[in-house]
This record gives sequence, structure tokens and C-alpha cells, in this order.
Amino acid sequence: MLPINTKKELLKKLNSLLENHTIGLVPTMGALHLGHASLIKRALSENDKVVVSIFVNPTQFNNQEDLIKYPKTLDEDMALIKAISSEIIVFTPKITEIYDNATVSKSYAFNGLEKVMEGAFRSGHFNGVATIVEALFDLIKPTRAYFGEKDFQQLCIIQKLTELQKIRVDIIGCPIVREPNGLAMSSRNERLNTLLRQKASFIYETLQAAKQKFGTENAHKIKGWVEYIFRKHTDFKLEYFEITDVATLTPIQQKIKNTKYRAFIAVFADDLRLIDNIALN
Repeated sequence: MLPINTKKELLKKLNSLLENHTIGLVPTMGALHLGHASLIKRALSENDKVVVSIFVNPTQFNNQEDLIKYPKTLDEDMALIKAISSEIIVFTPKITEIYDNATVSKSYAFNGLEKVMEGAFRSGHFNGVATIVEALFDLIKPTRAYFGEKDFQQLCIIQKLTELQKIRVDIIGCPIVREPNGLAMSSRNERLNTLLRQKASFIYETLQAAKQKFGTENAHKIKGWVEYIFRKHTDFKLEYFEITDVATLTPIQQKIKNTKYRAFIAVFADDLRLIDNIALN
């Protein structure tokens, strides 16, 4: 089981599949963990063939230091994938294979989905995400593509991308996989020291408390409470906490009947940025 490095080789492999085979795609940036494994296993259960892409996409990093520090663990990633199935196709292209001569992202408009939360704090991030995902969709033409709900805003962006670009693929959102203390699994968690990783349970505990409060308190009051408790917790710096309408990601003004809401949070632990979210109803 060897990774495929070029588009030409990948297309040759895909063209060898039987006609009408369904293909599941799991796009990743590597440093795989049990959250990724859950996506891969679901893709295997719902498709005839699965492609896992491993590509650290430079255009979705607004912080170059974060790009440099992003963990590269291809050997470990391949071992994790092989333990699930040796029949999975692994695509590990170089930057020039994806971007040709210019490593720049396309520019998209996602009806405002890209302007709030992550979009407000990470300039150009979603243009980079959409560029690589659209390129993978165009190349692989998957039947279904799998994304974790930890990056819920990204999931919404990808769904909107397929609508705007008229791409025929089913986007499957998969539940967040958490560490035993509740911390949402992320490739970046490996950069936390042991003590801070344990203390990071505070992030999910805060979301759970916010969900409980959402039943009786207004969103403005809950947001003020979250900001207050993070000011007291010196191990973490709150970047944002928002409660939004799930459909539009618009911050809530007042609760509307039969509307689904979700709470989103971004936190710094030292120089490491962690995000999480939770459904509120």
C-alpha cells in the first residue's frame, strides 16, 4: 500500500474501477487521529471505494508560523489508514501538483458564511479551503465527501460551494470525536503539553454549560458569562464565542421558534488556537 503522488497516477487508478462504483472522499491535511479514522470508516461503509487525500494546503493558513509548525506525520498516517483497510487509495500530492505555477487561492462569495467567526479572524482561510476542495472534487469526482463537524463553519462553506459551483457530490457531516476529557480531537492537540491538554477540557465544559443556560437565558447574557469565566481562567484566551442560526451562521438576536442554533468558540492555549462547537437545540 503506497501513496499516490500525482494526478495522472490517481486518475489511472480511478479509471480502473468498475463502472458505477461509488467513491467516498475524505480530504485531510494529515496528522491523522481517531476523528479522521471515524470519517474513513464511515466512508468505507457507504461506498465501493475510498480516497483519503493528505495535503497541507498553504493557502488556507493566514498565519505562516502555524503552517510551518503544522505536524507532518505521513508514516504514522499511512499506518493508521492501513489498519482500517489496505484497499484505501491515499493521495499525497505536492504543492505544484495542485497549484501548478502559482500557489494562490481562488476568490469565492458564500453569501456571508465566510465573513463571520473563522472568516472574521482568519483572512482568506475559506478561499483556501474551497480552492483545494473544489480541485479535489473536480479531479476525483466523488459520490460522497466526508467532513467533521468540529469545523462546522467549514462544513457549511463546502455545502454552499457545491451549490454555487453545481458540483454533484453529497456532503456528509460527521459528529465530533472527543478525547476522554471532552476536548475535540484535532491534529493540533499534539502540540499541547500534557497539563494544558488536560485543562483544555474547560472548553467543552463551557460549551455544555452554555447549552444548559440556553434553555432559560438569552444569548447576550450567555455570551457575557462565557467572556467572564475565560477572563478568570488564565491558561486560555478567548478569541470569540458566538451563538448563531445554524442555517445562516448569523449571530442570534433573539430566539425564533423552530430555528436551530449552535454555539461556536475559538480559544488560544499559549500560541495554539483551538476551536469547538455544540448544537444547542
